[in-house]
Amino acid sequence: MPAMNLTAEQRQLVLLIDNHVGRFPETPLGDEQLLVTVYDYMEAFKMLMDSTTTVQIDYLSQHFPGFYRYAKLLESLAQGIADGVIDVPADH
Repeated sequence: MPAMNLTAEQRQLVLLIDNHVGRFPETPLGDEQLLVTVYDYMEAFKMLMDSTTTVQIDYLSQHFPGFYRYAKLLESLAQGIADGVIDVPADH
């Protein structure tokens, strides 16, 4: 992978997410199983989002399909919450 000016920590985080997501097939059941584990990788994802540029995120999304899939899953969850399709308990 070209450096893209990524730090060793950033590369480690993207590989962590990419490898985890790659364990789940891209099927409705695989997506459901992945959804159960989403929370466990949110801190790593947030660290990447906070420490990379838009160009770097685009690069990671193009070169790490698991990372891209994870990001799209979080985006879908956020959109569902915003649209009221997904209910969030009031105490959260």
